[in-house]
Amino acid sequence: MDKKRILRQMEKLNRGLIAVKVEKGVYTGWRLLGTDPDEISFNLYRGGKMVNPEPITSSTNFLDKEGNKDSSYYIRPVINGVEQPPTEEVKVWEENFLPIPLNKPAGGLSPDGVNYTYSANDASVGDVDGDGEYEIILKWDPSNSHDNAHKGYTGNVYLDAYKLNGTQLWRIDLGKNIRAGAHYTQFMVYDLDGDGKAEIACKTADGTIDGTGKVIGDADADYRNKDGFILEGPEYFTIFDGETGKELVTTDYDPPRGNSSDWGDDEGNRVDRFLACIAYLDGERPSVVMCRGYYTRAVLAAYNWRNGELTKVWKFDSLEPGNEGYSGQGNHSVSVADVDNDGKDEIIYGSCVIDHNGKGLYTTGLGHGDAMHVGNLIPTRPGLEVFQVHEVPSENGTEIHDAATGEILWGIPSYEDVGRGLAADIDPRYEGVEVWSSTHWKTGGEGLYNSTTGEKISDQTPQSFNFAIWWDGDQLRELLDHDYDMETGIGVGKIDKWDYENGQLINLLTAEGTRSNNGTKGNPCLQADILGDWREEVVWRSDDSTSLRIYTTTDVTEHPIYTLMHDPVYRLGIAWQNVAYNQPPHTSYFLGHGMEKPPVPQIYAVEKKD
Repeated sequence: MDKKRILRQMEKLNRGLIAVKVEKGVYTGWRLLGTDPDEISFNLYRGGKMVNPEPITSSTNFLDKEGNKDSSYYIRPVINGVEQPPTEEVKVWEENFLPIPLNKPAGGLSPDGVNYTYSANDASVGDVDGDGEYEIILKWDPSNSHDNAHKGYTGNVYLDAYKLNGTQLWRIDLGKNIRAGAHYTQFMVYDLDGDGKAEIACKTADGTIDGTGKVIGDADADYRNKDGFILEGPEYFTIFDGETGKELVTTDYDPPRGNSSDWGDDEGNRVDRFLACIAYLDGERPSVVMCRGYYTRAVLAAYNWRNGELTKVWKFDSLEPGNEGYSGQGNHSVSVADVDNDGKDEIIYGSCVIDHNGKGLYTTGLGHGDAMHVGNLIPTRPGLEVFQVHEVPSENGTEIHDAATGEILWGIPSYEDVGRGLAADIDPRYEGVEVWSSTHWKTGGEGLYNSTTGEKISDQTPQSFNFAIWWDGDQLRELLDHDYDMETGIGVGKIDKWDYENGQLINLLTAEGTRSNNGTKGNPCLQADILGDWREEVVWRSDDSTSLRIYTTTDVTEHPIYTLMHDPVYRLGIAWQNVAYNQPPHTSYFLGHGMEKPPVPQIYAVEKKD
C-alpha cells in the first residue's frame, strides 16, 4: 500500500488570526495550514494598510510596532506572487487572553442532603458550524462529583457549546442516571461524517435531555442506589449534532455492564471506568471508539457515523480466547497513532495496543498506569515510541518502548506506584525528548533522563509532572501546571520553563484569577493549538467559573510550522485529552530543538455541506 495515496479527512480551518497589545506594539499570529503550498507567504494589513515591508516567509507572526489597542488587522496570503482574498478583520486583545463568558448552571441539593455548585471542567474543540473557527464544548462538574471508588450522589453533568465570542449554542443535560466524575463522561468532539461540522458523542441514559429539549428514554427513571452508584438500568451511546445539540442517533452502550466482577470488583468501581477516542481505522475517515474497563477486563467498540447511519465496525474483548494477555493492561487514559506505519490508526490502550482491525497487536504485560506519552520521542529511531509509568513496582516501572512492537528500549525500576510522568524536549544539549517521573518526588525525585540513551542527565527533577506546552519562541517545550494549595485545594494556572543549566523552573506566566481542574492533577480546561500560529493556547476557567480564558503566547518565533491541528496524532490527542486523567498532546513528528522540517500532512480539508 502507498500511504501517500490515502489522504485523511481534516477540518477546513480559517487563518485563526489574532492580534494582542504588547509593550512594544501589537503582536499578530496566524495559521499556516497543512494544505498550504510550500511557496506561500503573507502580507499583514492594519486598517487597510500593509505593515510588512515585504511578504512574510520566515514565520506566521509579526510584531507591528506602530499598532495600538484601537487597531484592526487582516492578512492576505501570497501564492506565486499573487495576493489571495483577505481574511476577516480582527480587533486587538488588550491582554494576552480572550475571555469567554459562560452560562453557569445553578447548583442544587442531592438526595442525601448535600448542597452542590458547578465549576467549568474539561473542554474540547470542534468546528460545529463549519465556519472555519473552533467552538468550545465544555463539561460542567458539580462540586459533589465522585471518583468511582467513593460513595455519594452527584449533581447532573452538563455539556455546553460556546462560540469564541461567548454565544452559547446549546446545553445537554446528561440527567440523573449519569454519575459525575472523571471516569464517567468521556465526550468526543469530531466531524465523524465528513459534512464539515463536528458532532458530539458520549454515553447517555434515561433522562438525558438533548440541546433542543428532547428527552432520551424514560424521563422519570431513577436508577441511583442508596450509595449514589448507578449499577442497573439501560445505558446508551448517543451522537449529537454539534451545532444544535440535537440527538441524531441513540443505541445501547457497548460494552454493557455484564457481570460486574469481570471488571475487578462488585462495588460499582471498576465496572464504570470508561475511555473513548477517535481513530482513523481505515486511514481516511474517523471512527469513534468507546471503551470500558482496564484493571481487569477491557472492551473496546468502534463505530462509524456516516450518511445518517451508525454502524459498529468491530469489538475487542479481553475475555475472548486469545486475548487474555490484554486484561489488566489499560491506563487512566488512551492514545491514538499509526504505530505500525500502515496508514491506519491503532489505539494505544496503556500497556497494550489494539490494531486498526480490532485485533490485539501486542502487550508489554507491564500493567496499569496513570500517565503515558506517545510520539516521535527519539528522532534517530524509525517510528514512534511510548513513554509510560506504571502502578505495579517492577524493573521497568518507568520505561520507553517501541510503539509498533512493544520492545522495551530502556527502563528504570520502581518501588512504588509511579503516579505521574512527563516527556518533553526541555534540554537542547541532548537528542530527543527528556523524561521524568514522580518517583520519590517528595524527596526530590529520581532525576531527569534522556529518551534516546536512557542516560540520567541530571539529579534535579523538574517538579512539574502534569502537562507540557509549546509556548515561547524556541522549539523546546515549556511546562504547564499550577500553583496548588493542598489545604484549600485551589490551583492557579501557570507556565514554567526549565532552566537546564541551573536545574530549576523559571516562571513565564501565572494566570492570576484562574483555577486549575481535577485537584492535584492541575489540568487546564484544555490545551490546544486553537488560534494564531503553531504554538499552543491554554484554556483555564476563571476563579468563579463565570468565564473561560484562552491564553496565547505573544513571543515572536522564526520557526514556521503548520498548525498542529493538521497533524494527525496531535489532532486526535486533542479529541482524547478530556478522557479520565487528562494527558498533554504530542505530534507524529519530533518537534523540538534541532528538528527537521515537519513532513507535509497527507490530508484533505472538508468543505461544509449545506
